Amino acid sequence: MEIVSSNRSHGGVQGVYRHASAATGTEMTFSVFVPDHAEGAKLPVVWYLSGLTCTHANVTEKGEFRAACAEHGLIFVAPDTSPRGEGVADDAEGAYYFGLGAGFYVNATEAPFAQHYQMRRYIEEELPALIGAEFPADMARQSIMGHSMGGHGALTIGLRNADRFRAISAFSPIVSPLNCPWGEKALTGYIGADKAAWRDYDACALIEDGARVPDILVDQGTADNFLEGQLKPDLLEAACADAGQSLTLRMQEGYDHSYYFISTFMAEHLAWHKARLG
Repeated sequence: MEIVSSNRSHGGVQGVYRHASAATGTEMTFSVFVPDHAEGAKLPVVWYLSGLTCTHANVTEKGEFRAACAEHGLIFVAPDTSPRGEGVADDAEGAYYFGLGAGFYVNATEAPFAQHYQMRRYIEEELPALIGAEFPADMARQSIMGHSMGGHGALTIGLRNADRFRAISAFSPIVSPLNCPWGEKALTGYIGADKAAWRDYDACALIEDGARVPDILVDQGTADNFLEGQLKPDLLEAACADAGQSLTLRMQEGYDHSYYFISTFMAEHLAWHKARLG
């Protein structure tokens, strides 16, 4: 693991790191904030998954999470959104919502994406092992959150691994790739045309199929220009209601899809996570 940068901030250390990933077959970059702590202490871990076109840097530079993480004693991990580098396939049509920066946190099975787009395995297996080995992380206390495509990732990874993640929250998540244009293009390209295979990557379908967690928190801005066509939080609300899955859905008046929105409510989400991480 290579240290790309390390900066003192809010009584802790904000680092950016790079390593060779076996899952993706590429170099991967991620950021970790570690608040000050007693020698030998292990701290709970909050994972943050970013959205379309983003890297680790978006939330690291604009998320305004460090003060809250320092207050609550939380390690904050922000991976990249897809593999990158020479030879990594991208969308031939140049769509921003597929290919580089848009890995959708899946294990791709379709050529040419299957070679590198193994983001599910990277987030669920490889990077947690590295975090547990290299940082003062209590891997028995983990939670996960994300934004947009990363909200989709947080919901689906959290629902599939309910024994690992004690809490799931999201900002403006893609709740059902089965039912939106972004998801249809991405999952067709990565997984293939058989929509039955998509259900493992759709939060609403996972809940319909029996996945359960103690609680889910979602914040959604009412002025989000992707609200009706792509995000559709009403589908998640209906799926949770039908299944008896606890959901707190907060429609935030006048907020859009940007980090102005995310940074406004980030501290509330981290306090919510801390209460569930113990």
